[in-house]
Amino acid sequence: MPETLSLSDVRQLSFDALRGAGASDMQAGPVADSIMDAEAEGIRNVGLAFLPFYCRHLVIGKVKGDVVPDVRRTAPGSLVADAKLGFCHTAYVAGEEQFHDMARTNGIAGFALTNSYTSGVIGWFPDRMAKAGLIGFTFTNASPAMAPFGGSKALFGTNPLAFGVPRKGKPPLVIDQSSTATAMVNVIKKMEAGEPIPDHWGLDGNGKPTTDPAIVLSEGTMAPSGGYKGAALALIVEIMAGGLGGANWSFEASSLVTDDGGPPTIGQFMLAIDPAKFANPHLADRLEVLFEAMLAQEGVRLPGDRRHGFRVTAEKFGVEVPDDILETIRAYI
Repeated sequence: MPETLSLSDVRQLSFDALRGAGASDMQAGPVADSIMDAEAEGIRNVGLAFLPFYCRHLVIGKVKGDVVPDVRRTAPGSLVADAKLGFCHTAYVAGEEQFHDMARTNGIAGFALTNSYTSGVIGWFPDRMAKAGLIGFTFTNASPAMAPFGGSKALFGTNPLAFGVPRKGKPPLVIDQSSTATAMVNVIKKMEAGEPIPDHWGLDGNGKPTTDPAIVLSEGTMAPSGGYKGAALALIVEIMAGGLGGANWSFEASSLVTDDGGPPTIGQFMLAIDPAKFANPHLADRLEVLFEAMLAQEGVRLPGDRRHGFRVTAEKFGVEVPDDILETIRAYI
């Protein structure tokens, strides 16, 4: 039978499992927060269901659980954090307050994370920026999963990017999307369930569409979102995340979903903008005009609305977690 957990229970369970797997309080805390938020918003595939990956990678040293990130300011609007092969959430939180202050002072600020690990829900970062009154962007590369357009060998990661903007009296609008047609965890989930995938999700070893998730993960590649446009987006993300931070390119990174290789040593790049420092002092009001015009059309919803609905329910009633997930997680405590 599934067990119902409050969001605070989810956070504590995540924290305890990460500590049991070898993470310090400093490393475990922000990651546990991100898992709690993923569960609250109905994104279990990178919430509690993904926590065992984090824990196993801590145990085998694929991510370092006892390091302290090094944050340094390199210019009035530039910040760099060396994650020291630890979690990117921890490296980001270590510089977050300074980063936000820099954006408010300068109007715009950039924050590069290097020697890092996977971000899980990448929208977690710009959501935090937006809750602080800033417009936020986040880019991250990942282990190789997608070929350049026209190729057949994985070179780019799923390379997601996310955007967040504050709203007046409402949760931020957050857009979170990968450069691939879907996230890799969705293909893994289908394979584990013995189910086919849609034929636009992945390609076989010859670059042809396939509905077999095992082929995509073993000899094929993830399909780009929107054909060549998705592949071009992956290249942009690669340059922003891996390039600016001096991290590994995706094709140089070890796997983020298996035990193969050492730390992936990837990167993230954050951009924060203070809307008050630009031409429209009434952006919040103008945004609502735009959103109302969108929603006036039947069938339209704003990105993230479903997640906000999940959170309202989860905060009130908690979340149901399957026994097998709980058993796996509790084994690390």
